[in-house]
Amino acid sequence: MTRILNSIAFLLFWIPSAVTAASVNYTLQADRSEVGFIYTLSGAQNRGTMPVVNADIAIDFQQFSASTVDVSVDVRNARAGMIFATEALKAASVLDADNHPTIRFQSTAIRAKNPRNLSEGGAIDGLLTIRGVTRPVTLNAAVFRQQGTAQGDLSQLSFRINGQVSRSAFGATGYGDIVSDTITLDIAARVVQAQ
Repeated sequence: MTRILNSIAFLLFWIPSAVTAASVNYTLQADRSEVGFIYTLSGAQNRGTMPVVNADIAIDFQQFSASTVDVSVDVRNARAGMIFATEALKAASVLDADNHPTIRFQSTAIRAKNPRNLSEGGAIDGLLTIRGVTRPVTLNAAVFRQQGTAQGDLSQLSFRINGQVSRSAFGATGYGDIVSDTITLDIAARVVQAQ
């Protein structure tokens, strides 16, 4: 009888752990998310956006480092704040939208500062592909419950992601005399647990 009770206790302990250890898939709320970027044009800061065309996000809350992010944005529908800047952004010497219509980021490692509190932030290492050139980058990220959700409810999350990239590292060198090489990424993303 003791052996049976021990077996039941083991199963009751093990099953919840096995269930919670799996990654949870999330779907991007595109209408409530923004992939933003900040650039300097003739000494003045400007902001642009690009729509997301695909986002595969899986979060493992028990082992955050096992989480994955794979996001593609639409270069052809990018907006740089001003019509002439938008056209220059899509030009062959910058993002070359005709030949490279998407930018893709694939995570390779995710590190949380405090795995018990993801809102304290962490880092996402990954591969960023722009103009067909792939380079490693590290972005800063934090995860929060969306406003209005109950404590412990992880069905709706908000991400804040930022970092900097050198556009010339990807061959996007056009207009270098008036546009800064450093581009700051400023991404606000909202996701819901996939059904």
